[in-house]
Order: sequence, then C-alpha cells, then structure tokens
Amino acid sequence: MNFNELNVIEPILLALDELKYVEASPIQEKTIPLALEGNDILGCAQTGSGKTAAFAIPILQLLMKAREVKTSAEAKEQNEIVSKKDAAQESCIGALILTPTRELALQISEQTKKIAKHLNIETYAIFGGVDQNAQIEMLEQGIDILVATPGRLLDLINQGYITLKHVKILVLDEADRMLDMGFIKEIKTIVRQIPKKQTLMFSATMPKPIERLADTILHQPKTIMVDQVTSTVESIEQYVYYVDASNKLALLTSLMRGDDVKNAIVFTNTRQTADVVMKHLLKNAVRTLAIHGDKSQNARQDALIQFKNGKIKVLVATDVAARGIDISKLSHVVNYDIPESPESYIHRIGRTGRAGLDGTAINFCCIDEKEDLEYIENHIGKKMTELKSEWPMKIFQKTVVVNKKAKNTEEVFEVAKVKDISLSGKPINTKNKGRFHKEKFGYQKDKPSFGKQKDKTSFGKQKEKPSFGKQKNKPSTVKQGNKKSVK
Repeated sequence: MNFNELNVIEPILLALDELKYVEASPIQEKTIPLALEGNDILGCAQTGSGKTAAFAIPILQLLMKAREVKTSAEAKEQNEIVSKKDAAQESCIGALILTPTRELALQISEQTKKIAKHLNIETYAIFGGVDQNAQIEMLEQGIDILVATPGRLLDLINQGYITLKHVKILVLDEADRMLDMGFIKEIKTIVRQIPKKQTLMFSATMPKPIERLADTILHQPKTIMVDQVTSTVESIEQYVYYVDASNKLALLTSLMRGDDVKNAIVFTNTRQTADVVMKHLLKNAVRTLAIHGDKSQNARQDALIQFKNGKIKVLVATDVAARGIDISKLSHVVNYDIPESPESYIHRIGRTGRAGLDGTAINFCCIDEKEDLEYIENHIGKKMTELKSEWPMKIFQKTVVVNKKAKNTEEVFEVAKVKDISLSGKPINTKNKGRFHKEKFGYQKDKPSFGKQKDKTSFGKQKEKPSFGKQKNKPSTVKQGNKKSVK
C-alpha cells in the first residue's frame, strides 16, 4: 500500500517521496491509520521493519492538526492568559518518545527531522553522557517532539527544566530493551507525569513483563503483530565460517581487505575484544573505529558519523549499538563472536538488508560457540551456508573453563598486600587482621607491650636477626622462676 492511501498530509508525502519511501511496510500500513484515529497501540515488530516512520508520521500529522485548532480565535484569547514559560513548554513538548540508548535516540531524531522537512515542527534528542547545558538551551528555545533516554529525562525533570503536563502523545520504543536495561521504575515515573495522552508502545519481543506493562499504561490498545523476532529478513544472506578462535583475526582481516565488502559492522561480545579487533585491523591498513560502553558519547557519535560518511570502512561494535544504528546500504554484518541469544543475533544482522535492500551476514564460529550457533539456527528455522577458508577449524575439543574457586590455596601471598580476605577467598574479621597469615606462615611482627601480655604459642624456631655493624651491649632480662636477674 502506498503512503498516499493512508490519509497522510501533503507536506509529509512530499518528504517521504524525497526519501524514496513509496510503499508502506506492514507495520507502517497497520499502525498509521489506527494512530491517526487516536488509538493506543501495542506493536510487535523486529528491528529494521520501519517502526520509526510508523509512529513518526502520525505524531507529526496529529501535532499539525492540534496546532491548527490552537490558531482559532478562542485559542488566541486563551494564550494571552498563559504565561510565557508555560507557552514555551507547551510548544516544546507535544510528543515524547522514550528510547533505551543514545544511538537509537539520535537515529529516531534524525529520521523524524527528515520526515518533518516541510513542516514547522522541531525535534530534539536528549541523552546522558554529554554536558546538559546545550540540551537545556535547545529546550528553552522550544521543541515540539522530544526524543529522550529515561535517565537524562528524569534528571532534567527533577532540576525543573522540563514539564510533561502538555504532552499529548507518548511513544515507548524498544520497550523490551528498556526493561532489560532496568528502566521499568523510570518508565512508570515518567508515565505518571503525563495526565492525558495517547500511548504507542513498540517491542521486538512480547514477554510477560511487556504484557504486564502494557496492561498498566495502555487504554484499550489496538494490537499489531508483524514479523516477531523469531525470523530474519529474507533479503539477508547468512553464512558461517567454522574457524578456530586463534585464527579469527586473520580471517577477518582477509575479508575486510577484499573488494566484496564495501562497508561492514563487526559485532563482538565484549568491549575488550572490540578494541583488540579494531587495533588489529588498523595495523593491517583497514580504516576502523570501535563503539562500546567504555567510549564517551562524543567518541561514539564521531565514529558513527565517519562510518555513515564513508570515511571508515569497518565499525566494530558491541550489542550496545545493535538496535541503535541505522546505516543505509550497509553491505555486510560480521558476527566475530556468536551471540548467546537468537534475539541478539536477529537484531545484529538486522543492521543490513534494510528497506528491501540485499545484505550479507557472516558468522565466525569456533568449537566453543557451535552449540550457540545451532540454537540460533533452530530458532530462526534456517541453516546457514558454510563457507571455506584457508583457516579451517582444527580444534574440536571445547576449552575447559577453570573454576576460580579451585585455585591453589597454598599459594604464598605478600602479607602487606592482603586485605581482609583469607586465602580461601572468604572475608576475615578485620579486628584480627593478619592473624590467619601468622598462623599459616609462622609470621610474627614485634609489637609494643601495653600492660600484661598473655603467653603466645611459638611457631617453629626463631631465627636470629643478622647484625649490621657493631652492636652495643644491652642488658638482657632472664626469667628464672618468680625471680628476675639482669646479666
């Protein structure tokens, strides 16, 4: 179905035409008419299905309709009574879009601005990890649509810079991800501050906690289920290399230096691995940057901009960016590490093959990851095509994970470096600090005598201290029965 069949206003249609959006995706086709009628929406669709436009288009159209109503004579007369501060707040937050990550907030903001190109509607994103002063200045100028992460939004609300009493439309995007990140309390706090609203909630999965949240914040919602996260996009070709972990870097370098890969996102399971991969590719003349939780927001944003502009060929990322990157015409996604869950796998490879374009997903699988790969294949109902390389798998025995508790407890530690922890790993009483080690190693430390001293058990023979230089004769006290004699 074309967008002009969905009762979309002309300025938005013009922007969509410039973006070469002609046919509405299933989630857009079902969501836009229901949202324009004022219904609450509970949508379930996987990443890359076009959810952003599905809620951005009705938001823009409903805000324009509300603005036309306010330009009536009655609205003008009422505005004279409203203070300047309240009027500014009313214009700046007509719609609120909550999202779990900084990258996703920026992506939604940019996409909404493109669709609103021919409308006098301002969109802005706020998120943590950067200085708040610039964000406060933009809010004071007046924003119609606010895209925010829950933490930074509550910070600015508590400081008195934002009020949500004029919000008419609330969107919760990637709701399952926000719950996974522990934002449930923040979401409920924010929802309570919006008295009258139309709510649209989207999630890639529909577990029980999401259903319970929907029951509490949605009013008679229309449920839309499209492409749940149990399958991958058909336009993505999926391959696997069976390779030993020690040869993954060599294989990756060979692929990234080839002409078949125009640009690629390489996903790793840890931040440390991401840095190792980035440094190795740079050493081998592959233009690469990495984004993960240890990188500052400015560094992450700069890496994304350079990648989008084609200044770098490879972007190495952890799952922090799996749902927050929207790169047009991304040719390849590489899973350097196989993810532990099928949902993460689907979201990762969903970065390519977007908007009906073809894409390629390549997986590196060592013997330790084979079970995870088989579980993913069973989940998506698809067997990946195996590719051969000059680094075939040669290790067919899983790595034995050493139990940390099984470490040798007889290992000798320097007493000065041991703090409140026994050799078995259990905490010890700080009042008796060091006593365990004295008993274990026969270590004694001379202490000044205060009052009566109890007899102490001797641990082994006491060695005489070596003498350095001449020693002065000192009187020694010898205990004989109940008498003391001085030699």
